[in-house]
Amino acid sequence: MKKIKIAAGMAHIDYGHLVDIVKEASDAGSDYIHSDAADMHDLKNLQIMGGHQIIEGIRPATNKPIECHIYTRDCDRLFIEKLAAVGTDMLILPAEHFIGAPLAYIINYCREFGMKIGLTVGCYTPLSFVEESIYDIDRLHIVVHGVDETDGQENWAWRRTSLDLIKRARLLIDEKNPKCELAIDGGIRADNLDDLIACKPDVVVCSSAIFKHPEGITKGVQSVREAIETAVKKYNI
Repeated sequence: MKKIKIAAGMAHIDYGHLVDIVKEASDAGSDYIHSDAADMHDLKNLQIMGGHQIIEGIRPATNKPIECHIYTRDCDRLFIEKLAAVGTDMLILPAEHFIGAPLAYIINYCREFGMKIGLTVGCYTPLSFVEESIYDIDRLHIVVHGVDETDGQENWAWRRTSLDLIKRARLLIDEKNPKCELAIDGGIRADNLDDLIACKPDVVVCSSAIFKHPEGITKGVQSVREAIETAVKKYNI
């Protein structure tokens, strides 16, 4: 049976109790801690979130890998060096903003500082943006949420086109770079992940499903884990 990992996404948390929250999510069985960040260009409402200062604060609270998923148009060597210095395990960047020679330098910088590198295929971004880089990345990160069935704040639904995208991404990885993880992220909850799991991702990123669960963080992680395992058995993955 395939072990699909859970990444606890810090998009919907109480930053006043950040360390305790991360520790509980980690102790409850999350496999990764997923720190979302943004610059002044993308996702402006998330500006206060998750770069190296946040990761430095939570690093002592967990022995799980911490990944920095940043929505940005620019990324220099200094930023990568700062992330590495505080114990970040992976940097994930938007594929639509990082192609060509700049990406080659970033991949080399990450390797130099001992970090893994991932690329995000965001909302309505074509998979073709990663056709050349797929051989050299550690994570292909698919954002699946859409614009329908959302309250515009914490609860988003995944868009129906995502299933086709994930299936094509799975084939691309299996053919070109089987060591690369396939992650899905955005609007994923215990009650809507069944069809997504059938597409065979390696990592599921959940935020509000964990940190806004009515019975608490531990129950949120457990509920997601149970739903994943049920789907894995159902589809004989």
